[in-house]
Amino acid sequence: MTTGARSGLVVLGVIALAALALAGWMISGYNRVIAMDESVKTSWAQVENQLKRRYDLIPNLVETVKGYAAHEKQIFENLAEARTRYFQAKDVKGKIEAANALEGVLSRLLVLRETYPQLKANESFLKLQDSLEGTENRLSVERKRYNEAVRTLNTYIRTVFGRLFASLAGVSQAEYYQVAEAEKAVPKVKF
Repeated sequence: MTTGARSGLVVLGVIALAALALAGWMISGYNRVIAMDESVKTSWAQVENQLKRRYDLIPNLVETVKGYAAHEKQIFENLAEARTRYFQAKDVKGKIEAANALEGVLSRLLVLRETYPQLKANESFLKLQDSLEGTENRLSVERKRYNEAVRTLNTYIRTVFGRLFASLAGVSQAEYYQVAEAEKAVPKVKF
């Protein structure tokens, strides 16, 4: 083999190695953005599991409170409407908005226990309230995990190469689960 042929083979070998390295980098970046997108979807599924649990508890809580507060019809109607809006929402943003609306109505429902002292002592109400509080705690944890996954994905997508891989994979920025404005207000305690 001549020196020219040997040099040509070396150049082809270097080009082939560079092409393999580039292909490996592209595959790795593509897979990374897909994994991040799946992490966001998995985290959202966990949020939805807790929201579903909350929505399953609400009718029982409402029925218990109805016995004591039959004239509080508006709160019950608002709860039913918020619950329906959640299940009719077509995307994550709509579900987040519906869940935030429900949180405000739920807090008004739970304030009724102050108006009806006998409700405070009702065992069914207390059990349901404990279950709802546990669900709210779980939901808080899952919202945090979801927002962390969203932050990771959105940060990556905003990088130069992350944007490239996201566009190749058809992945776009995800929506954060933000607290409703009503929930940001500092609660007022009166004695």
